[in-house]
Amino acid sequence: MFIDSHCHLDFPEFQTRLPEVLSNMAASKVSHALCVSVDIPDFPKVRKLAEDHSHLYASVGVHPDYEDTPEPTFEFLVGEAKHPKIVAIGETGLDYYRMGDRSYESMEWQRERFRTHIRAAIASKKPLIIHTRSSSADTLRILKEEGADQIGGVMHCFTETTEVAKAAIEMGFYISFSGIVTFKSAKDLQETCKQVPLDRMLIETDSPYLAPIPYRGKTNEPAWVSKVGEFVADLKGISVELLAEQTSNNFFQCFQINRTLS
Repeated sequence: MFIDSHCHLDFPEFQTRLPEVLSNMAASKVSHALCVSVDIPDFPKVRKLAEDHSHLYASVGVHPDYEDTPEPTFEFLVGEAKHPKIVAIGETGLDYYRMGDRSYESMEWQRERFRTHIRAAIASKKPLIIHTRSSSADTLRILKEEGADQIGGVMHCFTETTEVAKAAIEMGFYISFSGIVTFKSAKDLQETCKQVPLDRMLIETDSPYLAPIPYRGKTNEPAWVSKVGEFVADLKGISVELLAEQTSNNFFQCFQINRTLS
């Protein structure tokens, strides 16, 4: 069985077809999924998905690219993380990809938000879900400065270099590969994927985005994490069954979930 370690089932694309999406998961042997929070106003929908479905889990956090949204406080994050189905803090991190005309100094709010999430994760003893885009040096620096190695987590939708992956793994993080790894243009990422140890790897969809080959361009969904898994297994020269088993074990370990109760 596969597990989708990162999806957004609260997004509008799924509002009228959630039963179908969950049925497709079962048909594709995807046993669990983690629904990831991106802002405070929509967080209750994310939490309710996890409350209503035993095989879904949720996180609490505010995406670094959401500027005009209520700012999460340390107290809010720690308080919500007490919920038994909230298994992580995030997604959080840094995103300099869309800076436009903004200066590095003007992005300090993003770095402070990131620090708040890390501190809340350490206080609540819940792992971090890290988003990093065009910002890996600062991401790693702040993780180190804040002592994120105390709690670890996952570098989600990983597209950085092998060196960044190794640095994150040294701090106790897992590396999660999305449908991007299946793209023909992703040769460098595929080489990095080969270098990431199987026991530090997760797979995800980031649905509704980034559908893997052969569904590229369509609305992604958790069922298609199986295609990511099949591709990665072939890339690493191992059986699909071994890839599915190990990444599932990694998921439960990363997010501190008792597998016998899941």
